[in-house]
Amino acid sequence: MWTLSGFADEISADLDEQCRVLVELGVSHLEFRSAWGTNVLDLDDARIDRVSKALAEHGLRVSSIGSPIGKIGVRDDFEGHLRRFDRALHVAEVLAAPYIRLFSFFLPPDDDPATHRDEVLRRMAALAERAAGHEVVLLHENEKAIYGDSPARCRDIVESVGSPRLKLVWDAANFVQCGFRPHTDGYPMLRPHLEYIQIKDALLATGEVVPAGQGDGEVRETLRALRADGFTGFFSLEPHLAAAGTFGGFSGPELFGVAHRAFTGLLVDEGIEYR
Repeated sequence: MWTLSGFADEISADLDEQCRVLVELGVSHLEFRSAWGTNVLDLDDARIDRVSKALAEHGLRVSSIGSPIGKIGVRDDFEGHLRRFDRALHVAEVLAAPYIRLFSFFLPPDDDPATHRDEVLRRMAALAERAAGHEVVLLHENEKAIYGDSPARCRDIVESVGSPRLKLVWDAANFVQCGFRPHTDGYPMLRPHLEYIQIKDALLATGEVVPAGQGDGEVRETLRALRADGFTGFFSLEPHLAAAGTFGGFSGPELFGVAHRAFTGLLVDEGIEYR
């Protein structure tokens, strides 16, 4: 049984509308990135309490904190960023989130990633160490223009850090936009470290984001392989069908529904049960 989640801020900035649409679609979890137009890490304790109460009223739970940790330059101040990560750990605890999504730092354009490897690994190890003692797993997401934007460097990060607190998110669309065939080029090497799947597809020729199964993200092949492997984790909808940017995307209620129907249609076609 696979569990659906989603970046509900792609539905609306308003938390109540986020919750309403998720409930109507039968989605039981959300990946919490923002509410009321404010990033999760910038919401004060009073607003986080409002979030917690609203989710409880709608019977929703948090699958992951969709944090922006690691979305700074590899040469930017890291000590201040570590303190921001402490906020992510606190919010994850308050909202009972088992995961925190993060990234592996933007590299200067045209630089050889290998020249920044040691600093990236130092930072990722520091984040994993900081999470020790917390009931949370950190999920590195492959993202364009960061160190871990290729399958090989994603593996390098998680295997070099070697912490049970650091696993991988799979984002097929981001791999496509970096020129990879996700399942063909990345699945065999990354599967041992995959903990969480984000649902987004894209066209290799243009990078345009499209509903799951309509692009070059090899989504169907990946679903079949995950089923064969006995995967039982979260599948989080991140449609980006109306707009996409460095720190998030937007779809609106109707297009979020389109994304949900596209993905659940694939699951039904493959005979995969979900909730």
